[in-house]
Amino acid sequence: MSTEENKDLVRRFIQAQNEKDLATLEEIMASDFVDHSILPGQGATRADYLQDVAEHQAASSEARLSIEDQMAEDDKVISRLTIRGSHDQEMFTGVPPTGAKLEFTGIIINRVVGGKIAEEWSEGTYAYELTQQRLDKELRERERFEQELRVARRIQQALLPEELPLLENWDIAPYYRPAREVGGDFYDFLPLSDGGVGFIIGDGSGKGIAAALVMANTQSVLRAVAQGSTTPGGLLAQVNEVLVAYIPSNMFVTCFFGILDPGSGRLTYANAEHNPPFRQHDGEATTLFATGMPLGLMPGMPYEEKETMLRPGDGVLFYSDGLLEAHNQEREMLGSSRVRELVAEHASDAEHLTAGVLEALGRFTGEAWEQEDDITLVTLQRLTTGDRA
Repeated sequence: MSTEENKDLVRRFIQAQNEKDLATLEEIMASDFVDHSILPGQGATRADYLQDVAEHQAASSEARLSIEDQMAEDDKVISRLTIRGSHDQEMFTGVPPTGAKLEFTGIIINRVVGGKIAEEWSEGTYAYELTQQRLDKELRERERFEQELRVARRIQQALLPEELPLLENWDIAPYYRPAREVGGDFYDFLPLSDGGVGFIIGDGSGKGIAAALVMANTQSVLRAVAQGSTTPGGLLAQVNEVLVAYIPSNMFVTCFFGILDPGSGRLTYANAEHNPPFRQHDGEATTLFATGMPLGLMPGMPYEEKETMLRPGDGVLFYSDGLLEAHNQEREMLGSSRVRELVAEHASDAEHLTAGVLEALGRFTGEAWEQEDDITLVTLQRLTTGDRA
């Protein structure tokens, strides 16, 4: 065959790819065809080449190969191509469809033997373009994720109390440290009509903006229901009924709710599967247990009520699971036993207890610790005679 006939054969070869005409391709290609420019995971045979053509064409609704220039010498034909299309249909070299319009340039060398295309070598920019497309997509996803985190953090910060209750002979010290991946921690103080004060600490399941929205919804319901409910168990039961109806079925909220009578020191409480607080008294720490299912899982749930008396000098540490689940370099968690010991050791005032817990947390985790969950602490301390009022 002449060089012009070889060039014409290659043009037919490229046109058949444009038209997804696999029958013509198979007819033009030699049975022992070899592709010398395969990517990782691709085969070099005629069957492999035909499969690659089918997959590449299927990835785009309008893929076109255009010959910009062509030269031939002996049995080889060199073609300079432009490949245009939209990556809008299927996976292409491991990259999911993005809808982006792509334009590649490439050079292929075909060897013609006995009127058949026997070999192909190719070089082009498509590998670079696809890599850049994937990196651009990952960057956009990362930017959306970071924006979601910023929104979630703003939601959380806006709903945390701006002021502490002013209670004579009581000390209150909250602490909140959000993780990079925002969770659903929250705390609140609710003044009640009978002079009592409601103490709330909770954690919505999940992370990101979904958890923050569930947290916001829960906190709003708690504030509304607290004005008409006189018992912690009754309040949690009412809140549960609302959340069952309105939050996604795969999400839930753990929540501890206590009502403090500042005059007598009586703390009445109920718990929806939140981490039970620790009460400090005379150098010992006990756990304030009460049973109850998480909020939002099932309707008609009862919540056990209990009470304790806080004497002058007594304190209570409310906390979220981010404290217990903080881990050291050996992946060992801080755990409830260590926290209970810390509560027993620090008895002077609320700020001292909070500082002691955080100092011990830092020693346990070390400087290289990467926080994975929000950490929330609320310390309540009844002052003794001689302490500040």
